Amino acid sequence: MFDYAYSGYLTHAYPYDELRSLSCDGFDTWGSFSLTLIDALDTLAVMGNFSEFRRVAELIGTRTNFEANINVSVFETNIRVVGGLLSAHLLSRRAGVKLEPGWPCNGPLLRLAEDMAKRLIAAFDTPTGMPYGTVNLKYGVPEGETSITCTAGIGTFLLEFGTLSRLTGDPLYEEVAMNAIKALHYYKSSIGLVGNHIDVLTGHWTAQDSGIGAGIDSYFEYLAKGTLLFQDPLLASIFQEHKQAIEKYIRREDWHLWVSMTKGQVTLPVFQSLDAYWPGVLSLFGEIGDAMKSLHNYHRVWKQFGFTPEFYNIPQAEAGTNREGYPLRPELIESVMYLYRATRDPYLIQVGVDILRSLQHSAKTTCGYATINDVRDHRKADRMESFFLAETTKYLYLLFDTDNFIHNTGSEGEIIDTQWGQCVVDAGGYIFNTEAHPIDPGALYCCRPAQGIFPEERSILRRFVPMRDALMDNASPNELYSETGISNKNPDVLPITITKLSEIRHYSVNEKKDALNESVSSNVSSTDSSDSIGHENVRDEETEKSNRSEIRLSTTQVLPPSSMIYKADDSDGTDGSDNFEPPILSNGQYSAPGLATEDGTRRNTTPSPVKARFEPQIMLENIRRGNLYPTNVTARQNYQILSCQTQPFLQRMSIIGEFF
Repeated sequence: MFDYAYSGYLTHAYPYDELRSLSCDGFDTWGSFSLTLIDALDTLAVMGNFSEFRRVAELIGTRTNFEANINVSVFETNIRVVGGLLSAHLLSRRAGVKLEPGWPCNGPLLRLAEDMAKRLIAAFDTPTGMPYGTVNLKYGVPEGETSITCTAGIGTFLLEFGTLSRLTGDPLYEEVAMNAIKALHYYKSSIGLVGNHIDVLTGHWTAQDSGIGAGIDSYFEYLAKGTLLFQDPLLASIFQEHKQAIEKYIRREDWHLWVSMTKGQVTLPVFQSLDAYWPGVLSLFGEIGDAMKSLHNYHRVWKQFGFTPEFYNIPQAEAGTNREGYPLRPELIESVMYLYRATRDPYLIQVGVDILRSLQHSAKTTCGYATINDVRDHRKADRMESFFLAETTKYLYLLFDTDNFIHNTGSEGEIIDTQWGQCVVDAGGYIFNTEAHPIDPGALYCCRPAQGIFPEERSILRRFVPMRDALMDNASPNELYSETGISNKNPDVLPITITKLSEIRHYSVNEKKDALNESVSSNVSSTDSSDSIGHENVRDEETEKSNRSEIRLSTTQVLPPSSMIYKADDSDGTDGSDNFEPPILSNGQYSAPGLATEDGTRRNTTPSPVKARFEPQIMLENIRRGNLYPTNVTARQNYQILSCQTQPFLQRMSIIGEFF
């Protein structure tokens, strides 16, 4: 099946992105970079076609970069291109590719993956740290791009970006992806659910339907798989928190419906074909019983139509109106593969046979396999998505090939030497991204020095210290509020401006000395021993050392987030300045140029703020400094100690006491 479809693509569609399997020609869909070839590359290695893998890897590796004046989906390009290149890079050794010195920390496919990630990273330059949905591969975020992004388009970067950071040594990618996940968790509802679409500038949910399917699915998937790949207890706790809400509000008699994210009442009683990944995720945590119950429901739908429609109306037991298609999706066979690996239940083999027969009978064409336009009559549509070769055929193959190296349980591996010492690869435990690109977890420990289990300095939970307004040169905070007449309402809450992470305003101590000294004197009781904002020495270091009660002031001050949003500005400029100086209205709020006043007129006296040239490292520094979503970072260290069985019993028990 794979060989037939792959040969059809090479013969009729290459170098276009995808095959039109009825017309037997090609067309570009996601970016005009031979997407199906990149997406299918690691499948060649999984199925043992190493000679073709080497040929295609060399062909792709001759490309220098992905610079092009085209707009692409950040989500799709990440999971298909970045994920595909990283997976192929890690499988190159097994496939017999001639490796460059320093592998797995070096290689042409790794460099291409990083090049693409650098072009996607501009999407994360938002006030919340959650990314836009589209970028231009040459110019960054397009002018006028919508700020509305689906939840999956925000939370589906950690596996690829985390792997990239571990292999290249650049923490930018992993920290940006983790920050986006923490942002989604921060904006969850009071009952623990997330919606379908959110405004990445303000954190406002624009679509409040909550489920496990389209628009949300891979966010939950990456929480679960990120827990396993990176051994991160924070991701585990976030996943379990969401899972409890899913069990309470979304699950109804082994179906998962759509509900209101704020109240939990059912809004759409449908099963989506994308829901079928969920049993596979549950199997990763050993919840086989619940997973099998849901899988039986999904298999029943498959047998009813021969495929699973995009939407299935559960009360009426029929395909959803205008959602009757099946675009060769892999989610059901993915869960079947995971569950069979966990249970060896022969029923699951029969499910795989049913899927295989349906595809062969109704989806096969003269040059490939076609999308099913309507599952009720099996009419075809003229497209073969790249994920058919990346996911559907791969999971089917792994279901029946129980001895494949992907299923290695850790009983064997290969020791390789790197400049940092020895590490183990090909020892199993592969984690698939949401496009079924396997990542070898052992390789992530090859590109950095071995770290001690006990850190020299314990990290602390950072917190925000309320700061009074130090933004005006000639006006104190009290004067500012006396003009507005709102000083008695809530003097501790200050309005803030919303800017991009790479454009956060910096204030020097020399220029703002008087205002900051007043601020510190009014808050010294709460900040006396805190270094949570990241202080730097003032000029007179000797005086500071002799007086411990005096707080150290930083040369830069980053304002904490506010629950109220007054301004969001992403206007373009020309001089590349890093300054961002919106005017302050008489009521203490920041204004946008041309902002309408109460009498309906517009203020145009202040020039438009200038958009700074995007600098990824500045964005990373501001993510760290701003710490918008504080977490207990010592949990990971304690988890590592607890999971190490060689630690003394009493020491492990003392740490357990911190948790319980």
